[in-house]
Amino acid sequence: MNFSLTEEQLLVRDMARRFAETEIKPRAAEFDQTHEHPAEIIRQLGELKMLGVAVPEEYGGGGMDHVSYVLAMIEISKACAATGSIVSVNNSLYCFPLLAFGTEEQKLKYLYPCASGTKLGCYGLTEAGAGSDAGGIRTTAFSNGDGFIINGEKKFITNGNVASYCVLSAHLTVEGEGYKGISAFVVDLENTSGFKVGHVENKLGILASGTAELIFDDARVPADALLGKEGQGLKIMLTTLDGGRIGIASQAVGIGRAVLENSLEYAKTREQFGKTISTFQAIQWKLADMATELDAAEMLTLRAAWLEDNKRPYEKEAAMAKMYASDVAMRASIEGVQILGGYGYCKEYPMERFMRDAKICQIYEGTNEIMRLVISRRILR
Repeated sequence: MNFSLTEEQLLVRDMARRFAETEIKPRAAEFDQTHEHPAEIIRQLGELKMLGVAVPEEYGGGGMDHVSYVLAMIEISKACAATGSIVSVNNSLYCFPLLAFGTEEQKLKYLYPCASGTKLGCYGLTEAGAGSDAGGIRTTAFSNGDGFIINGEKKFITNGNVASYCVLSAHLTVEGEGYKGISAFVVDLENTSGFKVGHVENKLGILASGTAELIFDDARVPADALLGKEGQGLKIMLTTLDGGRIGIASQAVGIGRAVLENSLEYAKTREQFGKTISTFQAIQWKLADMATELDAAEMLTLRAAWLEDNKRPYEKEAAMAKMYASDVAMRASIEGVQILGGYGYCKEYPMERFMRDAKICQIYEGTNEIMRLVISRRILR
C-alpha cells in the first residue's frame, strides 16, 4: 500500500494551508461573532479553484481529484468550519450532480459559474416533513409546455441565502406516487419569478454559513432545468449525498485538527502545581486519544475519496467516514474544552467555537443514525 501523496496533491494541500492560515483563520472569530458571510474569502477561494476542485478545467474547475479536495477541505475547515461548510456544499452538493448528470449545455450554463467561483450553488432536498426520509418531500413541479412550475418550501439549506443556483428535488408526477415520481432540477435563483429566500436560521454553530428557507410559489423555470431523466431525482439526490459526506467528514477532521492544535498549545504553557499540565498523564491520555482518532478519521476519509476517484463504490465508506469523523470531532471538542477548563468555556479562546461547530457534522447530510443504517444495510447484504 502507498500512503504517500502525489506532488499535485501536496501542492493543493500546501496552497490551501497557506491561504487558510494567513487569510481565513485571523478572521474566523469575527465571522462567528457577526454571522457575516465571508464573501471576499469565498471570492479568493474561487480564484484558487477551491470551489470546483474536482471539476474539469473546461467547466471552470481545478481539474484535480477528490483526495486533493479532502486535503483542501481539512485545511480550510481547520481555520474556519463555517467557510468549510460553504466550500463543501458548492463542491459536493452542487457541482457534483451537474457534472455527473448534467448535459453539456447545463454544465456550461449552470456548472461553470459556480465551479469557477463567480457564483455559489446550493442543494435543496430537506423540507419540514422530509429530512432523514428523503422520499417524503412535498415540493411539486408541473410541466407547463415550455418549462415547469415549482411549488414548495425547502428548509435548512446551506448557502441558501447567498446562492445563485440550486439543485433541488420535486415531485414531477402526481403527488403520492412516492419516490418514483421525484425528479431533480437546477434552478437559477437570481432569475426565477416566484422564488424568494425565506427565514434564515439563527444557529448554534457555523454562524458565517447561512442556513435558509427557500420558497417556491408558482416559480417558473425553463425546460432545461430538468436534471437527468424524469423520475431519476431521488437517485441523483442520494448519490450526491454520498460524495457530500466525504466533504463533511473532511470538515469534521479539520475541526478536530484545530481542537488538537489548540489543546497542545495550551497544555504546554498552562501551569498547575508548579508544572505544565502537559506533564500530567490525565491530559496526555486525552491528547493521545484525540490524535489517534483524528488520524483514523482522516484515513477513512481519504479512502472514501480515493474510491470515488477510482470509480469504485463508496457509499458505505463515505458513510463510515462521515459518521466516525463527526463523532471524533465532537469528542475531541468536548475534551478540548475540558483541557482548557474555564477558558475553554469562554469566547476569549476559540475552543468553545470548535465545540459549537463540530455538532452539526453529526446532523447534516444524513444524521449519524442514518449513517449507521446505511453501513449496516451494506454489510448485511
